[in-house]
Amino acid sequence: QVQLVESGGGLVQPGGSLRLSCAVSGSIFSILAMGWYRQAPGKQRELVASIQSGGSTNYADSVKGRFTISRDNAKNTMYLQMNSLKPEDTAVYHCNTPKGGDSGLWTWGQGTQVTVSS
Repeated sequence: QVQLVESGGGLVQPGGSLRLSCAVSGSIFSILAMGWYRQAPGKQRELVASIQSGGSTNYADSVKGRFTISRDNAKNTMYLQMNSLKPEDTAVYHCNTPKGGDSGLWTWGQGTQVTVSS
């Protein structure tokens, strides 16, 4: 069973930056596709960025050009660099292996709260 631990969230002003981390337990991280999801209050969870085991990436239109997903297989860790943050980026951010739609393959971690506000 894979365990997911997200960190790096916080309160930031509009236009600011944050870097999220996702630590993944187990020895299979390097072969896993991974993704960052977010869920704002009253809204459905959405996949905002994904990265394949080989490094190819995809982004939701809402974050394209502002967010960058990356991974370090030696550290079993995935990252999300978030720049030019907007109030609408406020949400709890989770990581998981995409399973289609807003579903993830593994049990969800606790997530990390990102709040963009002046």
